[in-house]
Amino acid sequence: MRVLLIGANGYLGRFVADRLLADPAVQLTALGRGDDADVRFDLASGSPGALTRFLDAVHPGVVINCAGTTRGGARELTRHNTVAVATVCEALRRSGCGARLVQIGCAAEYGPSQPGSSTAEDAVPRPGGPYGVSKLAATELVLGSGLDAVVLRVFSPAGPGTPAGSPLGRLAEAMRRAMQTGDGELKLGGLGAQRDFVDVRDVARAVHAASLSAAQGVINIGSGRAVRLRDAAAILARVAGYGGALHELDGPPGALRPALGHPRPEPLAHPRTDPLGHRTDPDHTPHGAHSATHGSQGGHPSHPPQAAHSMHTSTAGYPYPDGCGSWQQADVRTARDRLGWRPRINLEESLADIWMEAACRI
Repeated sequence: MRVLLIGANGYLGRFVADRLLADPAVQLTALGRGDDADVRFDLASGSPGALTRFLDAVHPGVVINCAGTTRGGARELTRHNTVAVATVCEALRRSGCGARLVQIGCAAEYGPSQPGSSTAEDAVPRPGGPYGVSKLAATELVLGSGLDAVVLRVFSPAGPGTPAGSPLGRLAEAMRRAMQTGDGELKLGGLGAQRDFVDVRDVARAVHAASLSAAQGVINIGSGRAVRLRDAAAILARVAGYGGALHELDGPPGALRPALGHPRPEPLAHPRTDPLGHRTDPDHTPHGAHSATHGSQGGHPSHPPQAAHSMHTSTAGYPYPDGCGSWQQADVRTARDRLGWRPRINLEESLADIWMEAACRI
């Protein structure tokens, strides 16, 4: 099977490429903006005609689009997330290759959801920001194209390669700085949001499965379990061996919540999940977000952590600006039923890999 992968150098795209290269039945061609792509092409500015000629020459059976961005203003988001997808759809319509399209969408397309609920694919999308709007527009273009196509709505990717500007990446960096400077107390803000984290390697498995399936429409890719960011911080502290106290600045009434780093070790194993994170360049870094070239499921614009050191205390704030409110949890039954896919990697393993990369900067 010949596969054309767009955005192979992004956060999600790199893992999708690794997964496809491990399949001896796949002949992979990477198309992107970077020098290491097999073919250089900018979807945001390239013409559908030029891409059509390339498709007719290569004749792929599957086109996987992991390209996009989570950062920038409305114009840049529209160019890289919407206009680029319009180019892909138009080129595939004109081409005689008859390729199947696997488009990477993100949970930010749904917007906020009711706490305690699981969001299914038939939920009415109400994106809460320009990133989600640009990705939803892309999904609508794919669904209305008449192509053999599927859109994978990736929830919050985690694991190796997580962008340093994403909420989990910033959390790991703040902890690294605290350990490096010997701070015995880390004060954190913005940890109340609950997100459905899915490992980026599980996302790559889902993309591979979608490329081989006949499934069409929208399919959620997540863990099926929302995790509060403060609980993720506690797990990260445990895997990092951070012995200091974690205090939440903006927790529930009653205060600074102490000793978040030493919770009851409740396993965050799956039933299940992964800027869109996502990387910060237009070849796909997330969710979300992760910036992310997706591949990233829900985008998380990156702002450097604010660290204030006084004596032995670090303070950092972590907004979760993906427009999805306080809660997101995927209903992943469609992925199970139509792709035969289930997440395998638990959150603790994903966070351990994030910490391993952060620790290398000490």
